Amino acid sequence: MSDVSELLTWFQASGGSLDSSVGFTEFPGCGRGAVALEDIPKGHVLFKIPREILLSTDTSTLPRRIGLDRWREAKMHIGWVGIILCMMWETAQGPSSIWSKYLESLPATFDTPMFWSDLELEQLAGTSVVGKLGKADAERDFKGKLLPMVQSRPDLFPLETIPIYYTLGIYHVMGSRILSRSFDVEKDDPEEEPEEDGAPADTSLGSAMDVDGPQDETESPHEGDSEPDDDSEGDEEEPFGVSMVPLADMLNARYGSENAKLFYETDDLRMVSTKSIKAGEQIWNTYGDLPNSELLRRYGHVDMLPLPTGDLGNPGDVVEISADFAVAVLRPDETVTKARIDWWLEQGGDDVVVLESDLEVPEALVSLIRLLRLTSDEWEKAVAKDKVPKPKIDNEILDVVRAIFERRLKEYPTTLADDVALLANETLPLNKRHALIVRIGEKRILERAMQKIESQRVDARKGDSSRKRKTQPEEEAGRMSKTRRH
Repeated sequence: MSDVSELLTWFQASGGSLDSSVGFTEFPGCGRGAVALEDIPKGHVLFKIPREILLSTDTSTLPRRIGLDRWREAKMHIGWVGIILCMMWETAQGPSSIWSKYLESLPATFDTPMFWSDLELEQLAGTSVVGKLGKADAERDFKGKLLPMVQSRPDLFPLETIPIYYTLGIYHVMGSRILSRSFDVEKDDPEEEPEEDGAPADTSLGSAMDVDGPQDETESPHEGDSEPDDDSEGDEEEPFGVSMVPLADMLNARYGSENAKLFYETDDLRMVSTKSIKAGEQIWNTYGDLPNSELLRRYGHVDMLPLPTGDLGNPGDVVEISADFAVAVLRPDETVTKARIDWWLEQGGDDVVVLESDLEVPEALVSLIRLLRLTSDEWEKAVAKDKVPKPKIDNEILDVVRAIFERRLKEYPTTLADDVALLANETLPLNKRHALIVRIGEKRILERAMQKIESQRVDARKGDSSRKRKTQPEEEAGRMSKTRRH
């Protein structure tokens, strides 16, 4: 990464404006971030970013040089492959690219699991992280889309530059930059056709963070982090697009700490304080209060904050539970399973349910369990009514839920006690420490959820016993009354 002063010089020379209350510095454990140089009131504009310097498939001239018809024919507009190629090509242009200083400022190495060794990835066994890395999909797009495009245009991609700027390794780096630093930005005019000599900024797919509408709007923001979906072959343009946003991407994020947010205007984007910020405090943007599993996968860090239980961790941690676990516990007939799972998905059910830190049994899981337990007659009636079973909980359902949680917990190769003891070792490598923190957070949720289920069962048994104790004297009194009448 280049010196921040060079980036700021370029930013301001390109039409950007930075308020005197904002500075950039290194924060222990967070890396480079923004700091308040003086007290900042709520609603204060921290900096403005001209739309022309956002880096996207519309602001880069590469798609037009290739030809927009050819670009779309090669499906470069689907997923992130197009913007990755634009970033590679702009990097290859060196100082002649208007983004050269910006691209030099971006990180070239990452602590995300995408770059971990196989041995390190074993530390994430049991979590959902490894299954979401998408490394194979990325390599498929590189070989099937990007490389053929590069090789077909030696006038734009000279042969000698390919092993320098267009390698699989660089493809992964650019993808990680997008995943960790891009924003979803509303198009300036979704109906406007691109012009040959330029186009409105930010009109491709995908993002990592979100942007609100103009400051005076009250509607909900468009949520970010809609990662590439290469299974979608539709050509319909989206009103939002992924863009690399200089300066805005330098703000760090932490659970529940957001005090600034990016808003879009017609000509620029503005980072605005959403709370008052004291001099010396870090200026935080948001990633959406994600669990540690997602923070690690996307950004290469985890949050360790005080929890209500007295432990340290991420209040947003969750555990993902596949529908396969319900099937494995209930063991219904294979034909029955397929028909019912297919119908469940058609009804809008998910194949993965989420157990959150509030430990409430997911209603979707209860409905799925009840669906798999239906008799043939009940199943036919449910299909006729076109409704999945209601998420009604009783002790039998709680038994199944507990068995599912136990089975899910066995996916981790170590116990919670093992992990807690290991985390006390201060000499652990960073990646192993991060993996431990993710595992511990998920295991705590599962174990506490099972404890809560047991408590619910105890309460239910007490209720049954109490009702029986009340019923017995009442029945005895009834018999005595009948005896007296005789």
